[in-house]
Amino acid sequence: MNPAPILDVITAREAVAGVAADQLREQISTLAEQLTALETELAELATTRTTLLRLTGHPGCDGPSADTTPGNPTYQQILAVFAAGQPLRSKDICRALGVEVTANHTESLRAKLKRLVNRGVLTEDQPGLFTLAPSTAGPADAAVA
Repeated sequence: MNPAPILDVITAREAVAGVAADQLREQISTLAEQLTALETELAELATTRTTLLRLTGHPGCDGPSADTTPGNPTYQQILAVFAAGQPLRSKDICRALGVEVTANHTESLRAKLKRLVNRGVLTEDQPGLFTLAPSTAGPADAAVA
């Protein structure tokens, strides 16, 4: 029995599958960039809305800004990563969210984590190591998500 024809078929299929996988990786990268840009725009719009409402003296604007409330989808995704209850670094959270671990993304996420620390949702006991605040952990998680 001569395995050469079968090996040729396998080689051809590997080449086709490799090209398809590369195309999908490129699409995923493009979609991840688009998603990051839209999430940034949403956060900026929420900040702008809150600022405008505060400047115009709109009642009820002294509370947390709309972009850092736990009800915001971006922050819900971040908080969901903390469900295991373990301390995490921003790079770990980027990986869990499927976001590229580049300086731009990790710093943007770190800023969001710091906002959550300021709101009392997270704690930062060691520099760069974030955990759920005791009042956030447990049954209250159901209300946050």
